[in-house]
Amino acid sequence: MSKILVVGAGGVSSVAVHKMCMNAGIFPELHLASRTKSKCDAIAKSVKARTGQSVETYEIDAEEVPAMVNLIKKIGATLVVNLALPYQDLPIMDACLEAGVHYLDTANYEPKDEAKFEYHWQWAYHDRFKEAGLMALLGSGFDPGVTSVFTMWLKKHKLKTIRTLDILDCNGGDHGQAFATNFNPEINIREVTAPARHWENGDWVETPAMQVSTPFDFEKVGTRQAYLMYHEELESLSKFNPEMERARFWMTFGDEYIKHLTVLQNVGMTGIEPIKYQGQEIIPLQFLAAVLPKPESLGETTKGNTNIGCIATGEALDGSGEKTFYINNICSHEAAYEETGNQAVSYTTGVPAMIGTAMMVTGTWAGNGVFNMEEMDPDPFMDMLNDHGLPWQVKELDGPVAF
Repeated sequence: MSKILVVGAGGVSSVAVHKMCMNAGIFPELHLASRTKSKCDAIAKSVKARTGQSVETYEIDAEEVPAMVNLIKKIGATLVVNLALPYQDLPIMDACLEAGVHYLDTANYEPKDEAKFEYHWQWAYHDRFKEAGLMALLGSGFDPGVTSVFTMWLKKHKLKTIRTLDILDCNGGDHGQAFATNFNPEINIREVTAPARHWENGDWVETPAMQVSTPFDFEKVGTRQAYLMYHEELESLSKFNPEMERARFWMTFGDEYIKHLTVLQNVGMTGIEPIKYQGQEIIPLQFLAAVLPKPESLGETTKGNTNIGCIATGEALDGSGEKTFYINNICSHEAAYEETGNQAVSYTTGVPAMIGTAMMVTGTWAGNGVFNMEEMDPDPFMDMLNDHGLPWQVKELDGPVAF
């Protein structure tokens, strides 16, 4: 019997736990822990009301490795699903190794004192997990996660090689707030304000944050301005597809978001260096995150759709020359809230977290060591996306993107 311990109690965790309990045949026993037990209790209460399934809850500081090990052993967990903050990835991986259990997360490690998120810290754990006979699956969210699987599905079924790749992430929802982020504010703002990087001709090309953008017409959303950013799946996709000449990541932001973020940057509120305030040391960005609306509170008011996908150009599998394909998912904020009580940004990450966990629990994806989504067979994951709320579509375009 599989016993799953989910760590973290934000919107993504709420979706993942709800969806796991909707699939009790795969997940017969579920445990939920975070620093704030009351948040776990609220998720468990909603799950009980919506699915009739029970979830055991605990208080834990995920950065305290001995405490994590004790909790894992107390529960008898077989797999830990890390839906906490990226800062906590390495301590949780350490705890999994010590306790002898498998590991899954949705976002790669990021040090607290530097806005830099890369896979090398976690890739360095490969031999330790391999020697322990354990599996760690990295980035089982949407981007990274589904976008990586989308890319490899295209390479398996449509393209012999991928020459160029563009990942486009559009949240066309309106939450009615003057300024709010749709996932953890601290992580969101660190990502957005970091320099943009993309992969081109075997090297990284860096440009200032939020300086390169292009309009794009997103189905069921409309035309939005998409900004070039760095995102961690570019690192893994370029590693596992070495033939790629260029890989880029784009995310849409509205004018009001850009205006507010610019002001906050100008007055120092996005800083991550500690400052003294009334005799206490605080980090401005963490204080800002504390006063902004919590992403999990936005579900009821958010209307509209997300549209996330990949455009890949390369040599066609059928020998017909160069082809371009666009594969994407469109998710309704209202439908996500009706099903799980959470908005679509949480839903599009929480559902893939559940599916990745299911791949491991059922043995559909298996191995000893640390793995990215690109290394696994995309087909069973893609099938589950269709069956569990994130249906996808693929179409051939006339040619490569012009931007």
